Amino acid sequence: MDRTTLLDRAARSAEERALLSHVLDRCEQSRTRNVPARTDFLSPAELRSATELLHAAKYHDGWAAIGGYEGAERRMLCFLPDWQEEPDAEACLAALRVRWHETETLSHRDLLGSLTALGIVRSKLGDILASERSADVIVCADAADFLLREWTGAGRVRFHAERVALAALDVPERRVAEVRDTVATLRLDAVASTGFGMSRAKAAELIASGRVQLNHRETAKPDAPVARGDVVSARGLGKFELAEVGGLSRKGRTAILIRRYL
Repeated sequence: MDRTTLLDRAARSAEERALLSHVLDRCEQSRTRNVPARTDFLSPAELRSATELLHAAKYHDGWAAIGGYEGAERRMLCFLPDWQEEPDAEACLAALRVRWHETETLSHRDLLGSLTALGIVRSKLGDILASERSADVIVCADAADFLLREWTGAGRVRFHAERVALAALDVPERRVAEVRDTVATLRLDAVASTGFGMSRAKAAELIASGRVQLNHRETAKPDAPVARGDVVSARGLGKFELAEVGGLSRKGRTAILIRRYL
């Protein structure tokens, strides 16, 4: 399949087409020159689109997605020459740590806002791992020196950024709430009803409004099937995973376990 056909089939917008074209450029650069190549950070939705494109192009190996730690949400695609078995994470990524006084409070939004105020685009930033009095931020390696010099605070809170090894990242424990229930069907509206604590009719309205993503892909179909391991998110409501699917009850309903991220 030629490049134009691949992009025509994979891209759902002009913006996504430009992103996927860039992914193909990096892949072809690595394969043609036999050198390492990478993208910047991709969101989960962008990464899914990119990996689907690579599989459609019959590129099933020679690349990997890395984000600095296991379970990273934002990751970059690294394309490998035939002499390299795995990406050199320390060459692609950098981890910066900032600490602030215990009397101060900073949120993920505060930190992200201070970085974008410096002119750093979102694609140069990986996950922001915020704790009570510190935060570790994963960035593209080529942005690290600039941030070490210029990132000195967020709002009125002053701090000093230092570089730390990826192995030393302070990854906060992810808090989840488990909910067990039974559903009449494994349709998206039925599962979302349990996951977001609302009626099935309200869940169907939410989905139809375009505010819901299934596995990082927007869907407006309340009857979309949901399977074990699928992730459902909604703007303003958070996200959850369908962690387990059990057997049928005597009334013919399916037992499920949902893990909702807090």
